Amino acid sequence: MSSTDTNNHYEIVIIGAGFSGVYQLYRLRDLGFRVHLVEAGAGLGGIWHWNCYPGARVDTHCDIYQFSREDLWRDWTWSERFPGWAEMRRYFDYVDEKLGLSRDVSFNTRVEHAEFDEANQRWQLSTNQGTSLSANFVVVCTGFGSKPYIPELKGMENFTGEAHHTALWPQTGVELAGRRVGIIGTGASGIQVAQEASKVSTHVTVFQRTPNMFLPMGQQQLTAEDNARMKTTWPTSFQRRGECFGGFDFDFMMKSALEYSKEERDAIYERLWAAGGFNFWLGTFFDIFTNEEANRTAYEFWRNKVRARIKDPKLADMLAPMEAPHPYAVKRPSLEQWYFDLFNRDNTTLVSLKETPIEEVVPNGVRTSAGVHEFDLLVFATGFDAVTGGLTSMDILSADRSTTIKDKWRKGVRTQLGVATSGFPNLLFSYGPQAPTGFCNGPSSAEYQGECIVELLAHLRAQGHRRIEAEPAAEEHWRDHIMELAQHTLFPKADSWYMGANIPGKQREMLMYPGGLPKYLEEFKACKEKGYAGFRLS
Repeated sequence: MSSTDTNNHYEIVIIGAGFSGVYQLYRLRDLGFRVHLVEAGAGLGGIWHWNCYPGARVDTHCDIYQFSREDLWRDWTWSERFPGWAEMRRYFDYVDEKLGLSRDVSFNTRVEHAEFDEANQRWQLSTNQGTSLSANFVVVCTGFGSKPYIPELKGMENFTGEAHHTALWPQTGVELAGRRVGIIGTGASGIQVAQEASKVSTHVTVFQRTPNMFLPMGQQQLTAEDNARMKTTWPTSFQRRGECFGGFDFDFMMKSALEYSKEERDAIYERLWAAGGFNFWLGTFFDIFTNEEANRTAYEFWRNKVRARIKDPKLADMLAPMEAPHPYAVKRPSLEQWYFDLFNRDNTTLVSLKETPIEEVVPNGVRTSAGVHEFDLLVFATGFDAVTGGLTSMDILSADRSTTIKDKWRKGVRTQLGVATSGFPNLLFSYGPQAPTGFCNGPSSAEYQGECIVELLAHLRAQGHRRIEAEPAAEEHWRDHIMELAQHTLFPKADSWYMGANIPGKQREMLMYPGGLPKYLEEFKACKEKGYAGFRLS
């Protein structure tokens, strides 16, 4: 179905073609639903269509950063343990070729407005292409990082160089060689661009607000023999994901960090550090997220590892301060390869935005309180209006036309089980607010939470229900449950996007389910066994 066709009606319309959207498309199609997917980009992949900045790559080892269907992984070969954006695009092209997905996708099409037709019990969707679709049910799969955030900087319109947000990077690429590059932000995209720019640029300046507790990636190149060996372990790894807090194939140790002597504890930390990836985050002692003393042991190990790589004591204090700026691991760690080594070079400068804040952008660069830094290229690695932004950026009207999702959630998110919100019937969302989402491996969430949604839609069809809506009392209960879980952790002690604290004016609250994937699946199963309690079916 081309994106120019108008007034098309479907049983289900899916918005977004990342892992979650693709999973919904092929599962619902296999169950015989008449389903269509709408995607703002020119291809499948979601964030891996948009992420094409230098150095962009996944932060999950490839073994589980893929669909678990054997007919998809059996003939696929990975070239790296942590694949780059180009390889992820090839993977989604491969999935498309295998499953024939594109015939049911409208590309380059963004849903701008949605309203519910009570008389016919269906959604009417309007797009940027001037097209319209209607659907009995809509499943939004825009993910947690689909609305880029660019801070308002005085004088930005006067800058004469190039400026790009990493999530809006030109598909044709941007030249880094021989240029003076300024990077604002030190999340995953910021350090990845910095690493690549450091190899070819004249000078790289990194503007840091808060030190990021980067972990060693442990990148490896993979041979055909490596892939053959890995494939013997994948069925077990895929099964393991649903049993682990973060949807990975490893989990916390159910002992306290404080049960061990420093020597014993450091030996465990050393093993996890050497394993690379998120092992030192999601494979360590369970109480680093709840006990400040236990958490400090992890921070001190991390700090000492990093400081040993930095020659200048002042830079060491900026990048890995003796006292933690917030508890370790309560912001999503990013994975680095040679980031800390950059600051031992003459062509890299680190600027603390807390010591010398940006005052304005000038034609030839950025002025801080300490002076002007000159640039040819300015990179905004400033993240996203995370978790809720994909939903609130669309003009989605409530059934009674009295409000939008954005307005409803202005003073706090309300959902039932992180898949629906009252007042918006027949609207479901995957990998969004109050679900495991940013605490979970993306493909794991796409399949496990995604299957919960697929089963729900199949149940509605089997029972002849035309309408489903979250009950207000149930979503208040779910919100209270999440806030109670969060209060027993250290997450509220950091201003992270987990807490919505990276966006000025956004409600500060735990935006995701902090109980882990297995507990979330238990909650959904209990709801299902009670006839989908907390939802009004009719």
